[in-house]
Amino acid sequence: MTAFGEQQTTGHLPAGAGKTRGVGARTPRKEDDRYMRGRGQYIGDISMAGMLDVAFLRSPLAHARLGTITKPQANAASIFTAADLKGVKPIRADSALPGFKSSTQPVLADEKVRYVGELVAACVARSRAEAEDLLDMIEVDYDALPAVHDMLLALEPDSALVHEYWGDNMFQHTLLSGDTGHGDIDRIREQAVYKVERELRTSRQCMAPMEGRGVVAQWDHRLEQLLVYTSTQIPHVVRTGLCESLGLTHEQIRVVAPDVGGGFGYKGLLLPEEVCCAWLAMHLKRPVRWLEDRREQLTANANCREHHYRMTAYADARGRLLGIDAEAVVDAGAYSSYPFSACLEASQVASILPGPYDFPAYRCSARSAATNKPPILPYRGVARTGVCFAMEVTLDALARAVGREPTDLRMDALVHKADMPFTNVTGKHFDSGDYRECLSRAVKAIDIEAVRRRQASGEADGRLIGVGVSIFCEQSAHGTSVYAGWGIPMVPGYEQATVKLTPDGGLEIKVGIHSHGQGLETTLAQVAEEILGIDVARVRVVHGDTGSTPYSTGTWGSRCMVMAGGAVATACRELIEHLLTIGSHLLQAQPEEVSVEAGQVRHSDGRSVSLAEVGRVWYLEPQSLPANVSACGLEVTAGYKPTRDSGTFSYAAHAVIVAVDPELGTTSILRYVVVEDGGVLVNPMIVDGQVIGGIAQGIGTALYEEMPFDGNAQPLASTLAEYLLPGATEVPEIEIDHMETPSPYTMFGQKGIGESGAIGPPAAIVNAINDALRPLGAEVTTLPANSHRVLEAIALARNAIERPAIRRAQA
Repeated sequence: MTAFGEQQTTGHLPAGAGKTRGVGARTPRKEDDRYMRGRGQYIGDISMAGMLDVAFLRSPLAHARLGTITKPQANAASIFTAADLKGVKPIRADSALPGFKSSTQPVLADEKVRYVGELVAACVARSRAEAEDLLDMIEVDYDALPAVHDMLLALEPDSALVHEYWGDNMFQHTLLSGDTGHGDIDRIREQAVYKVERELRTSRQCMAPMEGRGVVAQWDHRLEQLLVYTSTQIPHVVRTGLCESLGLTHEQIRVVAPDVGGGFGYKGLLLPEEVCCAWLAMHLKRPVRWLEDRREQLTANANCREHHYRMTAYADARGRLLGIDAEAVVDAGAYSSYPFSACLEASQVASILPGPYDFPAYRCSARSAATNKPPILPYRGVARTGVCFAMEVTLDALARAVGREPTDLRMDALVHKADMPFTNVTGKHFDSGDYRECLSRAVKAIDIEAVRRRQASGEADGRLIGVGVSIFCEQSAHGTSVYAGWGIPMVPGYEQATVKLTPDGGLEIKVGIHSHGQGLETTLAQVAEEILGIDVARVRVVHGDTGSTPYSTGTWGSRCMVMAGGAVATACRELIEHLLTIGSHLLQAQPEEVSVEAGQVRHSDGRSVSLAEVGRVWYLEPQSLPANVSACGLEVTAGYKPTRDSGTFSYAAHAVIVAVDPELGTTSILRYVVVEDGGVLVNPMIVDGQVIGGIAQGIGTALYEEMPFDGNAQPLASTLAEYLLPGATEVPEIEIDHMETPSPYTMFGQKGIGESGAIGPPAAIVNAINDALRPLGAEVTTLPANSHRVLEAIALARNAIERPAIRRAQA
């Protein structure tokens, strides 16, 4: 066994084998030293003199008109409502996509509340407990309205309206069809020999980072600047959003994201709590702090992954996939979240549903529905987890109808290696890869033939064995052209990095992205080591502070190692030119006679001068500099975009063996294999950690996690006793095999890989469950596939068999 449970079941050497430094090395994470010693600094660790704690009064109703809000007279100065926030603009995240309907989210509810947990008032006191006591003293008149609790019902013409001025409950509708150049699905329908239809659903989830959200805000009188510490993935975008809401300029706001205990998309938006705390700090002239508790996190703040699909797949006599006709609905909640907007998920569904498959005809109608629930956010994997589930479960159903092994049917439909780069039916441009080899390795590792023999012999304990696979691609690091088409408030451009050689030969790197578990303080240092030869231990990465780092749209979409890694490499290469000028002068040589290697400027004759000496001369001995030295010195800021910004496409095949107890409905994962291709891996050990962490979340999606709502749109899981998360005993040992197909468009051939682990598990696990249930004629079509749903599927299958017999007997 190797690190992180990687098992070499396929006979391939582990990624990074033999590389000890720079790009490709399995370098231990630099940041773990402080984390493992308890020296991380999170929002809850920040304390300021005179700081007040904030507690928010949240709506107990999902949909109601707000009447009078009565404050206790003795404490009125410590309680704030929408009427007090003069000059504060609501949060608004629009899209330029045709038909998109705009929503405005007030920082504190004004006139109406639209989901349980929406902010109604803010209370400040010396402690959180005292602030919560104030909440109980506030009286609010609510005039209850019918709640929209289901996304399908929301789109019915007689539904109550979340935003009355819209006239319906649809944020946006995307339609891809033959009329938009995606093939003639009507012709394929007539030609097809096989047709399968499935209705599939994913349940609403809560993101569950170890650290909840938190904000500390302070007004600096000397600098005339608002200082906001916040647990966020996007500090620069939060600053821009605060400027828009508060009417301040960018230089008047500094946002700092210290250590962040997990994000996963949950911390990738502008919070009304951030705006409110910032205003309170300015108004009260004192620091204020809000720390989210777990009940707030579960019931009141953003959710994810609630999709509904009606899928139809068409195939020829052999089972070759000819076309997909799909209708999808995404529950976007009550508001469009800044900056990604409510259109992101549903429109992505339409564009990425075909996955890595090559077929001629496609139609997809995807609608984003407004409901009286918290706004949806792009959770790790974003729409890909849902579409992978929908596509892969449908393909398994097609394989059963045709009578073929599901993996064989997939092999026929996957894009060929020889066709790379490949543009698929929706215009997605796959940069590189060998999808068939990836699936073949997974099938070989899991040994499907051995599983079939085991199924034939049966289990002594009565459990049913099943095997399932899924394969998908993850578009990552997509840039300006893609997001300009969305027309959202944040469009990524050149990612920038600043590098500076210190007087003693160390290197400082400043980047605008944020690292909250990805190991970027290590991997970006490895990139610098690759270019300059400076040991990782002497490289310091600064991030998370808008006051000192280049503007960035932040950490999301598995973009950091492609974009920021490329920017660091570009800046280091530009720095080399300055180092050569000074170093060659010190060696009494010409610049073309020297090079930078292993932290030194070396002459071709073997003489060298250390980068520490170069730094010392620039900073402390300028009289020794050459006359033609650059006035820019030893600090360089450079920007980077891939040569094509349509994105990189990492991909993976997941294969899993499960045992299902038909009496209890429980599912046990017996083996889990992943074959992953993230291009050139900058640090394979960190990639393994990312994959395993993602799979743990994917197992939660597949088997455990669900935030149910009742008919009044009341959340029904308010604690971790009710909202189930997988623990150590629910996550099996993960067997990982890496392929490394370089991207032709990136600096080192790397691809984004941070979300991949979370995409494949639900599809693979449900396919394995359905394979186990196949002798019973049962099939699970809703996530999570918990024991209740497995037993329900078995009961439905039994009823379907028994009813005809009853009718015959009665006749």
